This record gives sequence, C-alpha cells and structure tokens, in this order.
Amino acid sequence: MATMSHAHAIFSVVHQQELGVEMETFLADRRARGLAPGSLRFYTQKLAPLRAFLQGVGVQSVQGITPQHLRAFLQGLGESHSPGGVHGHYRAAKAFLRWYEQEEEPEGWRNPITKVHPPKVPEEPLAPVPVEDVRRMLDASRGRGLMERRDRAVLLCLLDTGCRASELLALNAGDVDLAGGTVLVRHGKGGRVRTVCLGRTARRALKAYLRMREGLQGAEPLFATREGTRLRYEGLRDIVRRRAARAGVPAPTLHAFRRGFALACLRNGMDVFSLQRLMGHADLTVLRRYLHQTTEDVQNAHRQSGPVDHLL
Repeated sequence: MATMSHAHAIFSVVHQQELGVEMETFLADRRARGLAPGSLRFYTQKLAPLRAFLQGVGVQSVQGITPQHLRAFLQGLGESHSPGGVHGHYRAAKAFLRWYEQEEEPEGWRNPITKVHPPKVPEEPLAPVPVEDVRRMLDASRGRGLMERRDRAVLLCLLDTGCRASELLALNAGDVDLAGGTVLVRHGKGGRVRTVCLGRTARRALKAYLRMREGLQGAEPLFATREGTRLRYEGLRDIVRRRAARAGVPAPTLHAFRRGFALACLRNGMDVFSLQRLMGHADLTVLRRYLHQTTEDVQNAHRQSGPVDHLL
C-alpha cells in the first residue's frame, strides 16, 4: 500500500512538471535555431507568467490548456498591461502552442489558440526620441574620458543606424567599416544579416572612442564596459538613462532611437523600400506605423504648397 502511494506521489510530481518541461524544451529549440538574444528574452519573459497562471488554476500539462484558460489569462493581463503588452503574451503563447503541435503531433488534440482571437492593438503613432533631447544628451557627453566618448558614440550610433539595441550590442569591432561608413549586422531579427550605415558625425565619434582602445581586435565587442567585456542590455539602458538625467530630459526607451531614425529618414525623403532594408523589416507592415506619424508633415507641406490657398 505504501509502495502504491509512493508511486502515485512520483507520478503526480512528474505530471505537474510536464508543462514546465515542455516550455523549457521550446526555449531550447529556439536557442538551437539561433534566435537573437532579444527574441529569446521575449519568449522567456512572456511564457513565465503564462506558466504561473496555468499552474495556479491546476493546469499541469499542455493538453490541459483550453481556450477559456487563455482568454482568462489575457483578460487578467489587460488590467496591468497595455494592449501591445498583452499582444506580446498572446504571440508567445501562440508560438509555443504551435511548436508543441508540430513537435508532439498529439493525436486527437486541438490547439486551443485557434479559438482565441488576438487582442486588438490600436495603431497609435509610436513616439520617437525627440531630436532636441538627443542633442542635449550629446552635449552632456562631451568629456574626453573613455566612458564619455563611448557614451557619445553609443547615442549617435543608435540614432544613425536604426539598429535594435540587441543588434548594436552584438556588433564586433570588425563589423564596422569606418572608411566606407557601413556596419554589418550579423545578428538581426530572425537571423537575417544586413548592412546599415553611419554618417560622418557618428563615424568621428566612434573613431574617437576606438582610438582609446589600443590593440583592439576585430572579434572584440564594439562597445565594451570599463573592464573590456561586452556591454549588456542593462548597461546600454543605464547609459541612456544616465545621460538623459545629466541633460535634464526624460529618459527615452532604447527603441525610441530606432523610431527616431525611421521618422527622420522618412521626413528627409528616404524611400520606404530603402528604409525597410536598413531597418531589417521582412515587409512594410511595421513601417506603416511610422508612416502614420508623418501626417503633420504632409499638412505643413500642403499649407506651404496647396494650390487653392495660393491661387486666391
């Protein structure tokens, strides 16, 4: 009798761990596919609350998940997250459940995500980093020390390349052609490789920084800590926050620099297909959200050039 009880306890523990094991296996699969660190961080952060919610309501296996569970989870998130944040959790759950469906091919099981509609995300304009704020942050980074020169180069490279934070941090010294003004992004989203550009001002700042790192080899990180190790996401975020505080401006998000790059390029006349390539977008879907923000520019252009107001 004791043996049977012991066996039942072991079975129960294994059964309770099944959901977590499947999620860890999914994350291992993403790593094996060479996903960018930012993508891996996205899945890890988004699946953890889902796992906690499901286990809290007694769901111990993937096949125990129902559409009602998913709807309740997303509805609960809506009380503390923005629509975009809730949609991120939905995308992570969808990717995980589709992976499970393809990997395990469970007989007679229907993927519950197929009956759950994705949360609506209002297509509101995405706020870019204000150019004047960047100028003031740069003025606060004019020192001649190694860290001051690094921070200045970081701010300019973020804005001038349009790189994602994870892409910028993954750059090595050998990925930059300072003479030609090109940067090879080897670790783009979805594993895509692309070339971005650096203008004269950003190149001068980068040269000033790299001159202070004597003996730098091509395989070493482009942006490093004081100790010479690769700068991490948290460190990059601290640079922006510290420089913003010193300049007396609100601290922008890292992604706001990418938005600022996109909008500045559009306003300066760059065609959308060139911009799409520079930003590493698979299609124009995301870029359309940036295009919405140029309405004010179109209105100003019409005030200056509209035929009727200039006719009468």
